[in-house]
Amino acid sequence: QVQLVESGGGLVQPGGSLRLSCAASGFRLDYFAIGWFRQAPGKEREFVAAVGWSAGKTIYAEFAKGRFTVSRDNAKNTVDLQMNSLQPEDTAVYSCAAYLSIAGQVHADRSYYDYWGQGTRVTVSA
Repeated sequence: QVQLVESGGGLVQPGGSLRLSCAASGFRLDYFAIGWFRQAPGKEREFVAAVGWSAGKTIYAEFAKGRFTVSRDNAKNTVDLQMNSLQPEDTAVYSCAAYLSIAGQVHADRSYYDYWGQGTRVTVSA
């Protein structure tokens, strides 16, 4: 069974950091582009960051640049999202998603992504 499972969410104070992890089971993440998306209460899901299968290509939403870093460890079959300087507006459910991208291309458009995890909740509050 193909599955993506996120972990690492929780409650953090403004200015704090969290590291989210996306683990794949039932398939290898090699040759898959992995994206992180988030959905805040009452808002649409939005793109956060993505990484190509070789990790040489990464893209970020404007709000994530300079604060978030996406990385992958193909040997461990995981992709992480390091989030620093978190603010209350970063509160959301964060999900990882995957699509096969042998050429290494990466997209922010969620319609490209075929596999999705259930998400992990991040709450930034004092």
